[in-house]
Amino acid sequence: MDSTILSQTDHGNLPAHCVCHPHPPPPTDSQPFPSLRLGFPIASHSHPPQVVVVAEIMVKKYPTVSEDYKVAIEKARRKLRGLIAEKNCAPLMLRIAWHSAGTYDVQSKTGGPFGTMQHSSELAHEANNGLDIAVRLLQPVKDQFPIISYADFYQLAGVVAVEVTGGPEVPFHPGREDKPNPPPEGRLPDATKGCDHLRQVFSVQMGLSDQDIVALSGGHTLGRCHKERSGFEGAWTKNPLIFDNSYFTELLTGEKEGLLQLPTDKALLADPAFRPLVEKYAADEDAFFTDYAEAHLKLSELGFAEA
Repeated sequence: MDSTILSQTDHGNLPAHCVCHPHPPPPTDSQPFPSLRLGFPIASHSHPPQVVVVAEIMVKKYPTVSEDYKVAIEKARRKLRGLIAEKNCAPLMLRIAWHSAGTYDVQSKTGGPFGTMQHSSELAHEANNGLDIAVRLLQPVKDQFPIISYADFYQLAGVVAVEVTGGPEVPFHPGREDKPNPPPEGRLPDATKGCDHLRQVFSVQMGLSDQDIVALSGGHTLGRCHKERSGFEGAWTKNPLIFDNSYFTELLTGEKEGLLQLPTDKALLADPAFRPLVEKYAADEDAFFTDYAEAHLKLSELGFAEA
């Protein structure tokens, strides 16, 4: 996976103009990980802008898909396991899923995990350098399952990539529809920037939390940066094809020859809200896996199945 990550922020660290409810209810079978509706400022002619905190839970209402569609998803899942094993391409599959989803904007309700990465105009975005390889690798499998939307297929590839490399099982709900228009360029994070930028992209734009930012950063346990794609070179961990908590242990033990730490990685150590989560995940892989699965699910369903 290249230099970009995806994420969120909790209300204690949101920018002053955006607050979300800090304690969502526990997951349920029908709604594993509820999303949160954010509060935004409202202008007044006689008073300064005020933040309205809306603690409303946006319960997911997943669409009903046919039995044939469900069967196709399970068959595609098996084919993707084989492809990833054969090509050692799990990092690339996770990256296309993340970059597809991470363009979502909560205010305009545009972008997100709706299959637009199949279009050359989105692949041409600078942050997506190299993802044309992922599209080419996936297309022969996709051709076997014309019933499945590209939107579902790319997100399924990301879920399978985590699973087959030893990571947590991320729930997957089918039913995303393909959208025709790619989002504008510039919505994905810039790896050269710090915490304020991460929160702007992942809290204000996408509506995620600080915990999600750090947990999703841990996905960099897979893959490496390529100079010609991102301007950076190297892997974050010693085994970039295994999904574990080593991203966090390497981050805490300092820079090492041959391993990569991006400015956005180092920012996690400098921020008083991010660092305790880094330390938690370095010490407890089970906790990381639990929070990562939740964050990945949220990311993969941005703008999808909103009631």
